[in-house]
Formats: sequence, C-alpha cells, structure tokens
Amino acid sequence: MALVLDPAAQDLLFREARTANTFTDEPVTEEQIQAVYDLIKYGPTAFNQSPLRLTLLRSPESRERLLAHMAEDNVPKTRTAPLTAILSYDLDFHERLPQLFPHAPHIKDAVFSEETTRETAGALNATLQAGYFILGVRAAGLAAGPMTGFDPEGVNKEFFGDGRQKVLMVVNIGKPGPDAFAARSPRLDYEDVATVL
Repeated sequence: MALVLDPAAQDLLFREARTANTFTDEPVTEEQIQAVYDLIKYGPTAFNQSPLRLTLLRSPESRERLLAHMAEDNVPKTRTAPLTAILSYDLDFHERLPQLFPHAPHIKDAVFSEETTRETAGALNATLQAGYFILGVRAAGLAAGPMTGFDPEGVNKEFFGDGRQKVLMVVNIGKPGPDAFAARSPRLDYEDVATVL
C-alpha cells in the first residue's frame, strides 16, 4: 500500500468523514478544542502566516447573536450543537510575522504592507487552516458540520465590528446525534481530476 497512515486513521480522518447535521448534548470541552488547535497549528501556511482565528460560541447569548445571520436551514443544528466555531482570518496577521517567520522579519513590510495583499493571502491560508481544523476535530473523535450558509457581512459586523477579522465559515462541533449524516454523495475518481504532463 502507498499510504503509511494506519487504515483506521485513514477511515477516521477521511473515508468516514461526513458533515454532521445533528449532535448529542455531550459537551465539547475547552481541553478538546485546545488539543485540536495544538495539533493543527503545525499545518503549513505560506510564510507561516497562520491567519486563522477561532471564535468559540458556548453561551446561549452568543449563539443567538449568530443565529440571526444564519440561513434558515442552518438555524436548528446551530442552535443545538454543543459548540459552534466561527472560523475567520485576521487582516493584521502580518504583525505576528516577525515572531512566526523570524529568519526573514522584513517579509512583514516587504510582502504584506498592502491590505489587499493581506486579504487575499489571509483568506487563502486561513481556508487551508480551516481544512486542518476540520481534520483535527475528527482526530479528537468529534464530528464537524462546516457551513457557509449565512450572511457574512452580518456575521462580520456582529462579531468583528472593527473589520480586522473576516468570517470564512461556521462549524458546528460535537458527537453526532440521531440521523446526523445524509447519504454520501459520489466522488470523482483520480483519472477525472489528475493531469500528468
């Protein structure tokens, strides 16, 4: 076999990965989410810029603030998930580059002085980190329900009023509940996506 990762781990992270739509009421602890982050923070980003930010909604009040901006179909599962995370990117990620990329501290100003450059790089690299985050949630034995069905301008204004962070997605997290998963949709085969030159 070409893969060195244990088959059970392959199943957990990929083959059995599904978007959860219902959850049990078992809490998701702060220790679990910190362990997820402490694992996924090692995933690579360009210049180690690490622009992903997590806003964890535990209180009913914070959840209600979000629900006002969610698409109608996403409201019930977001209301009942043990934990909901808003994944966003920090437009000021470059301020941390002297710490995160210490062998080339000039990158902060030489490459990322323009906000439009930071916006593009931040969105791209935080989206990459969001993928790591979903895998980390699965590695913790939890299910993730990532969603983009919401009003991004409303979420940004509600949670990031200063405009320095921008939402990418919302992820419900917990143990899957009854009928949590829809039937799996087909996937493309290797020959449908790979071009060998």
